Amino acid sequence: MISGLMLATILSADAGKCDGIKRDMKALELYLQDQEDHQKYCPNLKWKQPKISVYKEKLKSQLPKTCKKKTQQ
Repeated sequence: MISGLMLATILSADAGKCDGIKRDMKALELYLQDQEDHQKYCPNLKWKQPKISVYKEKLKSQLPKTCKKKTQQ
C-alpha cells in the first residue's frame, strides 16, 4: 500500500514534468511563430534566430522591436 507521503511525492513529480512539457510547448510555439512573423513582416531585416533554449528560458518573442511593431499592425 502506498503511503500518503509517497503518493504526494509521485503526484508532485508528475506535475513538475507536466509543467516542463507545457513550458517546452510554449517555447516551441514562440520559436515557430517568430520564424513565420519574420518571414511575413520583415524578411529584409537581418536577424539570426536564437536557439530554442533561449525561448525556453525567456518564454517570449525574440524578434527585434522593429519587426514586432510591424506584426502588431
